[in-house]
Amino acid sequence: MKVSTRGDYASRALLSLALHAGQTQPTSVRDIAERTGLPQPYLEQILLALKGAGLVRSKRGVGGGYILARSPDDITLSQIVSAVEGPIVAGDFGEPHQNGACDHEGQCVLLAVWADVGEHMRRHLESFTLADMARRAQGGVPATAALL
Repeated sequence: MKVSTRGDYASRALLSLALHAGQTQPTSVRDIAERTGLPQPYLEQILLALKGAGLVRSKRGVGGGYILARSPDDITLSQIVSAVEGPIVAGDFGEPHQNGACDHEGQCVLLAVWADVGEHMRRHLESFTLADMARRAQGGVPATAALL
């Protein structure tokens, strides 16, 4: 699986909100863009998708912006990536045929493996919360620990 720029930017934006979760006022898109170095127009589109997925809430007008819709402990990287990229899969190859009926030699075996790889990636991303990422960003856990 390759996390797209969209998935990376969404994760970075929500991590920024998590790092400033103690603020009582919403954070403007401009402030998120400045803190993360992300392009504001693209970030606006991403935040709308995250809002649609229920990961952030927004407030319009003066003093408006975005705030996490849930605790950073309750938002996983899997949810963020899925919100902006769709289902986490290893590829778009279809489902294995049932009852051993395959159209082509080896097709079902490989389709089952690709489905398993996608499930493994989804579960792995589910194991990381925004709170975990915030602790790592603040030096609480070495960044390389994520690979273990």
